[in-house]
Amino acid sequence: MIFKMKLENLLLILWFFLVGFHVACAHKCSETGFFIPHGKFDTNRGLLLSSLASNVSGRGGFYNSSVGQGSDRVYAVGMCIPGTEPKVCSNCIHLASNELMETCPNQTEGLLWFEKETLCMIRYSNRLFFGTLEMEPSYKVYNTAAFQVNLTEFDNTWEALMLRVIAQATSSSNPMYYGAGIQKIGSSRNIYAFVLCSKDISPWNCAKCLRQNVDDYRSCCSGKQGGLTMRLSCFMEWDLYPFFGVFQNQTSPTTHKKDSKKISTGTIVGIIVLLTFMSSVLLALGLALCRRRKTYQEFATERRSMTTYGTEPQYDDADDITTSGSLQFDFKAIEAATCNFHESNKLGHGGFGEVYKGTFPNGTEVAVKRLSNSSGQGEQEFQNEVLLVAKLQHRNLVKLLGFSVEREEKILVYEFVPNKSLDYFLFDHRKRSQLDWRKRYNIIGGITRGILYLHQDSRLTIIHRDLKASNILLDADMNPKISDFGMARNFRVDQTEANTGRVVGTLLGGYGTTNHCWN
Repeated sequence: MIFKMKLENLLLILWFFLVGFHVACAHKCSETGFFIPHGKFDTNRGLLLSSLASNVSGRGGFYNSSVGQGSDRVYAVGMCIPGTEPKVCSNCIHLASNELMETCPNQTEGLLWFEKETLCMIRYSNRLFFGTLEMEPSYKVYNTAAFQVNLTEFDNTWEALMLRVIAQATSSSNPMYYGAGIQKIGSSRNIYAFVLCSKDISPWNCAKCLRQNVDDYRSCCSGKQGGLTMRLSCFMEWDLYPFFGVFQNQTSPTTHKKDSKKISTGTIVGIIVLLTFMSSVLLALGLALCRRRKTYQEFATERRSMTTYGTEPQYDDADDITTSGSLQFDFKAIEAATCNFHESNKLGHGGFGEVYKGTFPNGTEVAVKRLSNSSGQGEQEFQNEVLLVAKLQHRNLVKLLGFSVEREEKILVYEFVPNKSLDYFLFDHRKRSQLDWRKRYNIIGGITRGILYLHQDSRLTIIHRDLKASNILLDADMNPKISDFGMARNFRVDQTEANTGRVVGTLLGGYGTTNHCWN
């Protein structure tokens, strides 16, 4: 009896594998490069992958970005099947990110195709790969289960179906590079086919990648009832059963008996290829025109947002900050990192709101500034800081890692600076003794270099307008970092003065310099 039960369980497992093998979880870790654990590259990878879930699900199922500088820069992309519910997409990307960091612990490149209620893909690298067609490495698997069907009829039907879904994925009416279809075979069976390309490659390269998958079928999997081929830039799967939930709105074309007047298969293929090519050319022209228009619109948006000191900045809506280049973090990840903003993680409080220490699962420590709902200037300071600090890079400026906007919450995420602020030492008679003259000289020099960068050496000419001891943070080596750019404004390069209006910032003894006035 025990043997019989074990045999039944084994057969059940084998049946599930053979029939339901389409559950995709294929990863590839490059062995050509490695990084030092807990170093800057590792930190940047963790930050970037942890931000993918909210960004992919909130941007129509596709998002790519990068973080870091030089050899520590990490590039990443995330993708879900178009039309996937945002919550389902976010969950798939979140699980895939954790899985990839575990399976590729110290490799500089990694890829994972993953299924959890839907199909999603994430990839990271130390090199820029956005918009590039990459055919290798590839991953292939097929169903070896026997099934009763005319193999010649199956192959012909399969090829016609694949040509149809490839044409669908690369047509001008489907810029998401996604195709799904059903084709009847025999009297009672269907073939289900699904293809997907990375959204950042051209339609022509999408078709090229998918056609290579078709060639792989001919060489390895002809006559197999199900299988899949994954590449860095595209994905293809077919089976006799529906999968991924993508066939609800698909109908199976009816089959017709052979007719002497029937158009030949070669003619049909030629027409499809010609239509695909023409659609690709028209789409490429349309994308080129849209890209030119988008570039102008982004330039105009930046001009409106990063206005000169003489005029008040105008923000059309919260979406303007998405052009800043900062990372948008998942609010739930920030809640988890700060233990739901627990009082024990509170670092301080300012006019903007409260600041908390956060720790991500990979050990990265961050400072989280949470907008106070009662702050009269908080929202404007928030947008100002995201738009300005994201464009500044200097060792004596605090680094903005990203932001989060969800419901009523507005969050800024910075690098964590362990020694708090300069006022913590200056105005405490016990701590003051730790500031010997060498450290004081180093702090003064660092602040000066930071201000010089803002006023003269950066691509933007920035006036801080709220420079004080509490806004000078000190890292582990007591190096100063200028922070809190909520009051900061952009000057024209040739501008030397401006009229000011209402007073903002910190006033000392009733005296306010022009650096403390808001136009």
